[in-house]
Amino acid sequence: MAEIKLDYVNSFTDARGKRRHQFRRKGHKRVTIKGRPGSPEFMDHYHALLEQTGGPLSVAEIGASRTKAGTIDALIVQYSKHDDFKMGLAKATQTMRRPILDRFRDFKTPSGRRYGDNRLATMGKPSIKAVLEGKTSAAQGNWLKTIRGLIAFGISQGECSVDITAGIKKLRGVKSSGHMTWKPPQVAQYRERHALGTTAPLALELMLNIAARRADAHKIGRPHLSFNADNQVNVLTWRPQKTVRTTGKSLSIPVLPFLQEALDAMPKSTRQNGDLKEAVLTFLTNDYGKPFASAAAFGNKFADWCVAAGLEPVRCDDGEVRNFRAHGLRKAALYTLWKLGGTPLSSLTRPRSSWSCTS
Repeated sequence: MAEIKLDYVNSFTDARGKRRHQFRRKGHKRVTIKGRPGSPEFMDHYHALLEQTGGPLSVAEIGASRTKAGTIDALIVQYSKHDDFKMGLAKATQTMRRPILDRFRDFKTPSGRRYGDNRLATMGKPSIKAVLEGKTSAAQGNWLKTIRGLIAFGISQGECSVDITAGIKKLRGVKSSGHMTWKPPQVAQYRERHALGTTAPLALELMLNIAARRADAHKIGRPHLSFNADNQVNVLTWRPQKTVRTTGKSLSIPVLPFLQEALDAMPKSTRQNGDLKEAVLTFLTNDYGKPFASAAAFGNKFADWCVAAGLEPVRCDDGEVRNFRAHGLRKAALYTLWKLGGTPLSSLTRPRSSWSCTS
């Protein structure tokens, strides 16, 4: 089977005839990636290394040396390297916006001229409306945010003086019923299939207990656990990813009996790090005993656990077929916490609330 080609991965056969794969990026230490290129464990490690070393190269960066000064091509290259983009946006937002910027610069006018070859100051509202045409409401929203970020940067650099997206709104989309909300039958079915002492039930109990997004759940572990002497209960305290760039507030949730039972049933876990063994700090780990490389990696694994539990897809009132997944569990958890504590749902979904937050 032919190996897939990946940026920064050098594959070779060592003296013993074993195939090895090294991640090599200028300015960073070489790291050996175990497994077969394309396998889940290999790709999890590869994507984690990409993020740790500056993220993947965009089309704009690859063609940086061939861009013409003053054009949208040149502005995108400059923007993608600027702190406004690299420091001002979350990693997930950068990952989402890079391909949009690449497609925006390659979009062509009716005469066949690429947008990237033009100056931003020469663009008008019709150019923006043309690039949005045919896209869904959600896609239009993402494109508008991305283009507005680029234009704001262009204004700061003196490349233009007006935000041509002002007044342009995305389509009003059809109200979706969202992710399938878990109910007691689904929770019971999942618990029956997955035995305590493994990661699968711990993942369910963790998200059902604290209503965390998957982006937070896969990072939570022992450093976030403390004992509240006043109430004689363990408490999980963490700063949600959503608040890191806004309020900076932390969320505290008491550990309920089901989660405590799942935690107590887990074996002591360690991972090999060179010649030393150090404890894994996250509660949730992959098949190799290591923390999940990303929220997506955890979400994919949780989907596998749902399938193994026999949770069937459901056709909703809007005609869409949906599966029971991690986010639907969060919706159920919010309702459960509200019922247990009599707390307004808004205080659970918005960590700036005084009830659920600490500075």
